[in-house]
Amino acid sequence: MTKNREKRILLPTDFSENAWNAIDYAVNLFKDEDCIFYLLNTYTPVIYHVEYVLVNPAQFGMGDPIRENSERCLHSIRDRILKENKNPRHKIECISAFNTLIPEILEVVNQKSIDLVVMGTKGATGTKEVLFGSNTVHVFKGVNCPVMAIPDDYPYEQPQEILFPTDYKVDYEKSNLELLGYLSDAMKTRINVLHVMEDEDLSEDEENNKLMLKEKLGSGSVLFHDLEGHSVPEVISNFQQRARINLLVMINNKHSFFENLFFRPTINQIGFHLNVPFLVFPA
Repeated sequence: MTKNREKRILLPTDFSENAWNAIDYAVNLFKDEDCIFYLLNTYTPVIYHVEYVLVNPAQFGMGDPIRENSERCLHSIRDRILKENKNPRHKIECISAFNTLIPEILEVVNQKSIDLVVMGTKGATGTKEVLFGSNTVHVFKGVNCPVMAIPDDYPYEQPQEILFPTDYKVDYEKSNLELLGYLSDAMKTRINVLHVMEDEDLSEDEENNKLMLKEKLGSGSVLFHDLEGHSVPEVISNFQQRARINLLVMINNKHSFFENLFFRPTINQIGFHLNVPFLVFPA
């Protein structure tokens, strides 16, 4: 996150309660910060002709009911935010786009220099082994900025205990962890760095990465935990319950256990399901 300027936060919405819940979380999380929130809705007609994509219907004097409905609903959400929060530090802009969700998120993140994407997440209906809806997973994998996923029906509470599992195989010097430092310093949140030990000793590189992480996380309250266990998800889950964690943080690094944890085909073997907000930093 760039210091000394308004935070730019992207809030994708499909106008569901799940999406509103994530919007409400983001607005509350940054209530003491100057922010521009970009409300994003994408739409595509169920069936459309090539002419629809190439030509603006307005040129023929036709309205575009799908776009108009998208814009109307976005303005309704903006009004609801302004009415319920009345925060002079917040600005809200609406983006209605003829596109599919993931490409549009990628485009807006680049165009608007977005600091954070916050979205609701639902697993696929009826499949308990799915952690996230496919849209959320694609955003985690494709977007080059931090992404926060808020579970369905999770009411806002200020993060007090953050769990940050890591294997120290990440070069933290190149990682943008400013947002984590902000949560630690501004909100007096405690960060629990959790290392699941595979070997008895850290390598020289891992020791150096651990030192760099300490520097990155700044002056806030940080605790380092080394725990033994064969199953990383199980260790995370047990710690999460014991310490009353209310935000889980990971770095999406292809060489770390994050990739194995969430994107392997055997996802149904994962021994826990996420019931707290989940913040993912790009590698």
